[in-house]
This record gives sequence, structure tokens and C-alpha cells, in this order.
Amino acid sequence: MDHDQKRQLLQLNEQLIQVNQRAHQQFVQKTRSEGYEMDFYGEVKPFADKVLALVDEWRPLVDEWIKSDHPKYIYAKQINDTYDNLTIVSVTCFQKDTRRRRFLETIKSIDYVLNAIQQQFSYN
Repeated sequence: MDHDQKRQLLQLNEQLIQVNQRAHQQFVQKTRSEGYEMDFYGEVKPFADKVLALVDEWRPLVDEWIKSDHPKYIYAKQINDTYDNLTIVSVTCFQKDTRRRRFLETIKSIDYVLNAIQQQFSYN
């Protein structure tokens, strides 16, 4: 994996951290508030499409990075789960019937993996 690809992976990873924080804020501050009405085409679809585009670009890069650099404590299974979790969270953050504890634990799980990737880059 060349330097440009690593830089691109790091930038995408940072964007995904921000997206995860935005999903958390959406759920805690807006979705759970009294009288919130979700706008599917105005809010949900654009956000979910943005997340899907980011993770679709991120996943092959991070898979290649794992194969070439063998980072400690980061495995392909975690990447697959994080990919799935990000796509799910991008929609469920707008749904009132989302179970709070499960949603927050999923956010923490995503944060853990994305921050572990960031840390591996800072060590090198």
C-alpha cells in the first residue's frame, strides 16, 4: 500500500469518525426529542447515501492496509462489522423506535475500531 493510499485511508477514517459523531448527536439531541418528525428524503436518505459512499471507498483501502501492514489488534472481522454497523446506524439514528442502549453500544463499537485505526497510523 503506497503513501497516497494510506493518506486517503486516514482521511476517510477521520470522516467516518465525524459521521459516527453526527449520527450520535442526531439520535440523542433530535430524534429522541419530543415532537421530532423524520424527513426521509430531506435528512435520512442524503445522510445514509453519504455514509454508504464513504464506507464503500474506505473498506477496500482498510482491507488492503490490513493485508500489507498487519496492524496490531485490528482484524478483517472488525472491519466487516464496522462497515455493517455504520450503514445501519446511518438510518437508525433517525428512527424514534431505535433502542437507545443498543444504538449507543453500536456507536461505541464503531468508535473503538475507527480510533484503533487512527492510533495505528500515529504509531508509524
